[in-house]
Amino acid sequence: MVCSALSVPGRCMPRPDLASTCRKLIVDDRTRCPVLFVLVAALIFATSIAFGAEGLSISGVVLSQAPVIDGVLDDEVWAAAATVEDFKQFEPQFGVSSPFRTVVRVGMTADALYVAVSSFDPDPGKLSAAVTSRDGDLENDDSVTILLDTHHDRRTAYFFSTNVFGVQTDGKVADNGRVVDTKWDATWLCASKRSPQGWTTEFEIPFRMLRFSGGDDVTWGINFIRRIPRRLETSVWSGPGESEWRVSSFGQLTGLSIHPAEFKRFSFIPYALVVAESHKGFESKFGADLRFRITNDLSADLTINPDFALVEADVEEINLSRFELFVPEKRPFFLEGIEMYSQRIRQFYSRRIGDITGGGKIIGKLLGFEMAAIAARADLEVEQGDTIARIDADYSVLRLQRGIFGSSTIGFLAANRDSRGENAGSIGLDTNIFFTEKLGMTAQILRAHGPENDGVIGWFLRPAYDSATTHFHIRYSDLDVGLRENVNAIGFLRDDDRQEWDSYLGHTLWFDTGVLEKINGGANYNRYTSQAGVLRAEETEVEVDFVFSSRWEAELAYVDEFRLEEQEFDNSIASVKIGYDNRAGRAIFAGFGTGENFGSDLNLAFVELQYRLSKAWDLSYELTWLELDPDPELESTWIHVFRTNYYFTNDLFLRLFVQTNSVISKENVQLLGVWRFMPPFGSLQIAYQKGTSEIGAPSEQGDSVFTKLSWVF
Repeated sequence: MVCSALSVPGRCMPRPDLASTCRKLIVDDRTRCPVLFVLVAALIFATSIAFGAEGLSISGVVLSQAPVIDGVLDDEVWAAAATVEDFKQFEPQFGVSSPFRTVVRVGMTADALYVAVSSFDPDPGKLSAAVTSRDGDLENDDSVTILLDTHHDRRTAYFFSTNVFGVQTDGKVADNGRVVDTKWDATWLCASKRSPQGWTTEFEIPFRMLRFSGGDDVTWGINFIRRIPRRLETSVWSGPGESEWRVSSFGQLTGLSIHPAEFKRFSFIPYALVVAESHKGFESKFGADLRFRITNDLSADLTINPDFALVEADVEEINLSRFELFVPEKRPFFLEGIEMYSQRIRQFYSRRIGDITGGGKIIGKLLGFEMAAIAARADLEVEQGDTIARIDADYSVLRLQRGIFGSSTIGFLAANRDSRGENAGSIGLDTNIFFTEKLGMTAQILRAHGPENDGVIGWFLRPAYDSATTHFHIRYSDLDVGLRENVNAIGFLRDDDRQEWDSYLGHTLWFDTGVLEKINGGANYNRYTSQAGVLRAEETEVEVDFVFSSRWEAELAYVDEFRLEEQEFDNSIASVKIGYDNRAGRAIFAGFGTGENFGSDLNLAFVELQYRLSKAWDLSYELTWLELDPDPELESTWIHVFRTNYYFTNDLFLRLFVQTNSVISKENVQLLGVWRFMPPFGSLQIAYQKGTSEIGAPSEQGDSVFTKLSWVF
């Protein structure tokens, strides 16, 4: 299994010299010229082909008073709201009007945007919803989503979703829909109600939760999504584009009058934590966050001694490769703005930063640039002889992005770790170009620095074709020897010493009648050599997924791989997955795979169960079994993961998380009760924990009880 502070004066990362860096990228090695030439040529070509939505619009009607958010559209003020309908299908029948009528009403007051959605359904008894927990995935529920491009840049947006139960999910969209992230949280209201005609829902979205340019007669981008799982339908008001998240296909919300000077500028959030662990006694901890709205487009957060003890543990995984697993971030300090750091070669990976003693970040827009910056001091584990010691390290990250030619972007990222005066990290450029709605390209080039292999380079080019039913790309990557060590001081790169080709073709077939609803199929080919030209790996992967009208599903997959490690290996695995999903909160899937992996015979089996007991209570269970023969590294294991959530309200809930991993004798339990009396930051949390540790690592944590109180001033 894979085991996977504020900067001090005089120790901060030097300001990146972009001009000299670019000269080094071009001059130091002539092999770098092709990627820069192609990148510049692509940017020039893109100038003449900017595109956008056709011009659907809604007027920003000012309501005489705020409606009551209860899911029932009986407030008289809704009669004065702007109204739109005629949704078009994204899938299954692209561009065809939805057979299910959807009516949206939009209005505003000085403080908030209000939206009411009437989702008509000829058979309301078949409405389905499985998700009961906040920020759950609502794509398989009867649900509606509001998307707001508050800067009208046709690239970025906020989204707010709810289902028939009134569950809240929110997040951000970046890179014109290529990045959709649910880690951002805000305080807003919604409520849903079933009716004989279908279901209705109301939203209240306070302007103070958003970043935008204020003033009179302001225009935002706006769109609405409705999902109907029993038809596998996704429909949108404006568009559809080649993705339901495509910001450049949004309509317009016009005539807004918003004056941010009236909003609260400061929030001070202190906390106190008391921990009692068996055989260790009591421990207390105090800390605080300060959130400051510099302008309506720019905010700053400072944190001192933050606590992440009650963040849910990482889920144990089977890793059949010899590369490091990527583990998603869950710590609150890093979540807002994390979508801006999404790159193929991740120059910033927040999980590299350990326990923070202090830190700060800035997020927003400045001088036409989207900006995110982080500075933090944290513990760093280093080897000292036969022992592991903890020392202070300073981490600094600067991310800038700017829109070009409509919905395309060009970005800059500099990341550095300063430990005992040694600096390591990288500096680079990246771009996301849309030539047309379907044809685009992503590219990146970076230079890494560190005590060894200073100045090594990595880059890639990836042209792609994306439509509602088809994806095709070809990617070439070039990663120097020694790149990984320096990038991974603060970033994430699984491997280096690569000259790599990668291609993928995927397609979806939809069926109006018959036993099948759709077939998804895809094939991937990957090959890379060392910089010296030695073949290191070659892989072919094929996968086909059948979705039947009876709601059964079947998936067939085959992977064949050559790998050169300490010797040559021929790895392969054939697998099948079968299951049933009633699209109303109850699903069960089971699968089995067999093959060969690094000289061992491999058998892999799994079971996944999802069961909604009531509107407020859900549970899930996952079982994974791995057997290797021979098993020299003792990797054969059983992994069990169980979760259950009970929601009294959106802000008062209980969660239980239990997992075991037999190969490392890991038993992890967390029972958490949360009351968010001043959502989302003011809360009381009481928890019982045992066995929490990093993924793939055994734990020595004994029975522990936590009480944490956070307040907002």
